[in-house]
Amino acid sequence: MNKHLTNPIFNVITQVAGEMHVQAFVIGGFVRDLLLHRDNKQDIDIVILGSGIDFAHQVAANLEGDVPVKYFKNFGTAMLNYHGWKIEFVGARKESYRLNSRKPIVEDGSLEDDQNRRDFTINAMAIDLTEPTVGRLVDPFNGTGDLEAKIVRTPLDPDITFSDDPLRMMRGIRFATQLGFTIEPTCLDAIKRNCERISIVSMERVTDELNLIISAKTPSAGFMLLDETGLLALLFPEFCELKGSEIIDGKGHKDNFYHTLAVLDNVASVSDNLWLRWSAILHDIAKPLTKKFVQGTGWTFHAHEFRGAKMVPQIFRKLKLPLNEKMRYVEKLVLLHLRPIVLAEDVVTDSAVRRLLFEAGDDIDDLMLLCNADITSKNPDKIKRYIKNFGIVRNKLKEIEEKDKLRNWQPPITGELIMQTFGIEPSRMVGVIKEEITEAILDGVIPNDYDAAWQLMLEAGIKHGLVPVVR
Repeated sequence: MNKHLTNPIFNVITQVAGEMHVQAFVIGGFVRDLLLHRDNKQDIDIVILGSGIDFAHQVAANLEGDVPVKYFKNFGTAMLNYHGWKIEFVGARKESYRLNSRKPIVEDGSLEDDQNRRDFTINAMAIDLTEPTVGRLVDPFNGTGDLEAKIVRTPLDPDITFSDDPLRMMRGIRFATQLGFTIEPTCLDAIKRNCERISIVSMERVTDELNLIISAKTPSAGFMLLDETGLLALLFPEFCELKGSEIIDGKGHKDNFYHTLAVLDNVASVSDNLWLRWSAILHDIAKPLTKKFVQGTGWTFHAHEFRGAKMVPQIFRKLKLPLNEKMRYVEKLVLLHLRPIVLAEDVVTDSAVRRLLFEAGDDIDDLMLLCNADITSKNPDKIKRYIKNFGIVRNKLKEIEEKDKLRNWQPPITGELIMQTFGIEPSRMVGVIKEEITEAILDGVIPNDYDAAWQLMLEAGIKHGLVPVVR
């Protein structure tokens, strides 16, 4: 293994270990990723059989330049950055847990104790950094075998592992999803038995893991595991409500749970944007609330995009997702996700495209990606028709954008100018006139320029009984 430790920092750690007469090991995710040939500069854990803080300060002193050390005395950990590598030092520990908390009682321990407390066998491997055994792999739980077999498994009894720290259930699903592994059957059963223990974990920590699952290459695999283990119903019941399909009078509807997962994977195949992926997850979230069977027509989900957009803030609040422009971005895409589809199925008018550009702004390209991803039909003729029609919509969007410059557009006449022109105070009438100008431009009644908008403002004001005081 020594030949793989190419970064000079490992030589310095070996040197310091000799000077301080202690043993040092690199352990956990870095070793796992090294064996999987994955790049990892963010997750380098060094375990010391001694004080991790003292060791980190000595390593920093042996490096060129001024390398600051951040340390946390209460936790016995220290961290430094070296040429983009984030390295954490900690003394070997053993842990015990109380039933109502995932915060362990920590004591000094041996390397064996430290490996026993690790969440999964693939994260419990260590490489010796101490002379004369530098490069020796310490793998007491056959993590290398589990890597080859593509299995996620706990080092010790999974019921104890997951009950002690229930976040490990989310981590296990996250690793399986990210790596394309399967969870070993006894571990999977233990997650099912212990799923309700997730309630003692802060939602912020749970959502961090959920976002990593969503960020994976095939996020649907993680959602399927979350559903199978019962975690999804506890954490995100609104998503579970998408499940199932009904048939009345021979007319059925698709299972929106699996449709949504297909849309999510489609988005994941073309974009790394986490919030676009959340838009895929939530685009049909209100269908259970709006589902209705209409005789002669079949199933309808009228206005599910409007109801869904209204659900976005409450879901973000509950899951402790950011209540800022990222939430508003998701809200907007959920609200607009049917608009390009409706355009593709109808005559593509300049007016409709102007309105879409006006409302979507800079997010129009992401909206079109979401709409393309929403095509999950198994009917090749239907797919071919959608792709053709979306091509027409895209061309029209490009044409209108180049001509009218409506992306992130604001009307050329401001509310302040309306008040100044007619000598009026802020009032409903200001909004009425401004809206008339906006609608006229979007409908193509007048061009998108100042002079035409000014003339329409004068006409609209006079029509409403106002007299211009400024011309």
